[in-house]
Amino acid sequence: MVRRNKTTVDEFILLGITDIWELQVFLFVLFLLICVTSLVGNLGMIALIRLDSRLHTPMYFFLCHLSLVDLSNSSAVAPKMLVSFSEDRKAISLPGCAAQMYFCGVCIIIGCYLLAAMAYNRYMAICYPLCVATMSQKACVQLAVGSYTIATVNEMVLVSSVFSLHFCGPNVINHFFCDIPPLLKLSCSSTTVNEHVLFTIALSTLVFIVVSYGYILTTVPRTHSSEGGHKAFSTCASHLTSVSIFYGTMIFMYLRPSSSYSLDQDKVASIVYTLVIPMLNPLIYSLRNMEVKDALKKLLEKVLVSFRSQTGKEVSN
Repeated sequence: MVRRNKTTVDEFILLGITDIWELQVFLFVLFLLICVTSLVGNLGMIALIRLDSRLHTPMYFFLCHLSLVDLSNSSAVAPKMLVSFSEDRKAISLPGCAAQMYFCGVCIIIGCYLLAAMAYNRYMAICYPLCVATMSQKACVQLAVGSYTIATVNEMVLVSSVFSLHFCGPNVINHFFCDIPPLLKLSCSSTTVNEHVLFTIALSTLVFIVVSYGYILTTVPRTHSSEGGHKAFSTCASHLTSVSIFYGTMIFMYLRPSSSYSLDQDKVASIVYTLVIPMLNPLIYSLRNMEVKDALKKLLEKVLVSFRSQTGKEVSN
């Protein structure tokens, strides 16, 4: 009798973003362009960092992993979403929903910890510039491995707690992918513990970043060189921009009062952190960073010289 009263669904129906055909066509083209831009930008950033020895520093080591995570994040959501535009019945199985939630969540949490590691790197570089050994290659690898490990364990606990809940129906998710907040709305069990776990994960890394930059802001004004202070702030500008966009969206998504919760607003915020932010990060770190722009310029010059040289040989032959 207990099992009958707690019958669980075996699939979910995703309503998607809109049911207006003309708008679906427009959004399909728009999101496809965003996905292609994100793919090219993040792969380009990873290749640039790997090829240019001047970018083999702790900051760009973490940025390389952030690009990899951004690429994985958009890949966990975008393919299913793009295919769903051509489907009348947007169904996803229970295991498929859990897998999508897990991989998307892992990427988001890894991104949180990588941004925290980058903030710590900025803190050490500005507040303790002589402590080179503190951010050695070994320390960077340990922080990266720790980010992946903690994120994997955290998301396993989170997804397990969500899917240990009972979903008695309806099974219609007013969203375009299996995200935690709209799924919790469908549960007929108490979701208080799940919401607390989500709140703790979202808030912990933000506190670490705020504390790190608090120390930076109090240290830079005490530097004797105004040029050094300006350079210190400029190196933080890209990271702060990325952090502000990312955590602004996360706070809006997961830390706002439940009384002000809106599924339509939730969809917009989800588009930002699953598609837009992975596309913007390579642009932010390239357009606002002289080292990246110089490395990209020199790489393009090498490619152009190689192309001209190859063309010249073919003409002479």
